[in-house]
Amino acid sequence: MLRGDFAHAWQISDRILADKIARGAFDYTLPRHLQTVWDRRPLAGKHVLVRCYHGLGDTIQFIRFMKPLRRIAREVSVWVQPALLPLIARVEGVDRMLPLHDGTPELVYDADIEIMELAHALRVMPDTLAADVPYIHVRKRVLPPSDKLRVGLIWSAGDWNPHRSMHFAELAPLLQLPHIAPVVLQRGLARVQADEYQIADLGADDIEDFASTLRALDLLVCVDTFGAHLAGAMNVPVWLMLQQDCDWRWMSQGENSPWYPSMRIFRQPSYGDWKSVVADIARALADMPRVRASGPEQSHQCDVRTDNVLTQAG
Repeated sequence: MLRGDFAHAWQISDRILADKIARGAFDYTLPRHLQTVWDRRPLAGKHVLVRCYHGLGDTIQFIRFMKPLRRIAREVSVWVQPALLPLIARVEGVDRMLPLHDGTPELVYDADIEIMELAHALRVMPDTLAADVPYIHVRKRVLPPSDKLRVGLIWSAGDWNPHRSMHFAELAPLLQLPHIAPVVLQRGLARVQADEYQIADLGADDIEDFASTLRALDLLVCVDTFGAHLAGAMNVPVWLMLQQDCDWRWMSQGENSPWYPSMRIFRQPSYGDWKSVVADIARALADMPRVRASGPEQSHQCDVRTDNVLTQAG
């Protein structure tokens, strides 16, 4: 997967899954995110339950597969994290949603699968991933007009992999650009790292409000966390700051992502080197053009360079 060779990855996955089935090695005492759910049962013509056992960002990334799943399934129900219900309700291919909890789903179904197993089950290839982006839809938050680029900042991810995160102070070169209006979107304990800088914080009451705010920005600059997936799923320009030993989904090289057409990736040249990443982003931001459009809804749009393509924000 790191090399982008999905076909070979599915062959390996087939062998692993066949071995588990032969040994009866489905262990449901494991933490949910480590469980294998799909037993190769055919999904075509069935009522399929999709279980969302991983993180919020994983669900956002893989919920795109509800549409192709629904093309073959009779019905698709999604057992999803409660916080995501307002966003998933608008995803094409979802017939029914149930809030995820620690028990069992109150539902009769024919086949079930964990959401991150769908890429394997559907034999997805890199050249088809971006076909239906955007697939998350929310209204854009209306913000006052500005003569600067509104750039959202998220610098800290979940604790399970601290190498994805940096300290806010390392983003200082971005704050010195005169045409940039930085916006804090970070939540959690790391949010206090930005307090002394007195920069804008648009806040968000819930995930839907957060998504609405993302759509109103010119650009999101963030580490590998939920916000990057949500921005990409809405086709909002997002520049991903990526640690050297990155997750398989970002592949091992390249500035673009087959998952999200609006994403540009800035990779650490060596382990832990966020300074070089931020310097590259500062240079890219310094060269970014500003394009004004009439009307309050478009007053803060700009052309954002994503790899070799100019993508209209929002």
